[in-house]
Amino acid sequence: MLEVKLYFAYTSPYSYLAYAPARDLERTHRVQVRFIPYGVNIRRVYGPLDHADADRRKVRYLYLDARRIANERGLIIYPPRKIFSCRLAFYGGLFAAQHGRFHEYSQPLFERFWKQELDVENSDAIDALLAEIGLKPAEFARYVDSNARMDLDKCFAEADGDKIFGVPTFVVEGEPFWGEDRIEWVIKKLDSMSLRRP
Repeated sequence: MLEVKLYFAYTSPYSYLAYAPARDLERTHRVQVRFIPYGVNIRRVYGPLDHADADRRKVRYLYLDARRIANERGLIIYPPRKIFSCRLAFYGGLFAAQHGRFHEYSQPLFERFWKQELDVENSDAIDALLAEIGLKPAEFARYVDSNARMDLDKCFAEADGDKIFGVPTFVVEGEPFWGEDRIEWVIKKLDSMSLRRP
């Protein structure tokens, strides 16, 4: 099975929009999608949002497009009220993945965050979600205090090796495809490699 990488962030609306189509690739093609957390410094990418009106307009437009796409798919995206750190949520995703529960964790996290029902910086909220899917918050706390940062740093280092600059980015045999709207090109590449399931 060919590995397809998807660099993502829970706080990226376009990562949310790429999430289900990425999972569908495993149904339509002989591939395994590996979801890899990657943090984007919003201020570095889009400028000092607290001061530059032009930058705020750009971000507002990006959310407008995201909401248009989401509406077509029956999803809800409410723009967040602030710039959130995704680190704790990433730790939760890595912990869930180690226990074979990545999608059980990530699907509701994406949905609830973008409905403004879950704060990804709130440890109680992350603990509650982990408990909901049958994982133990006490074990998660030990993971956060021990290996979580090292595991996330490895993800960021892999992203650097793949020359990732934004999310969502698919990587197929070293070739990057940035943006949820590049999924059709990913599919074409996989088809050209004769990986479509019969």
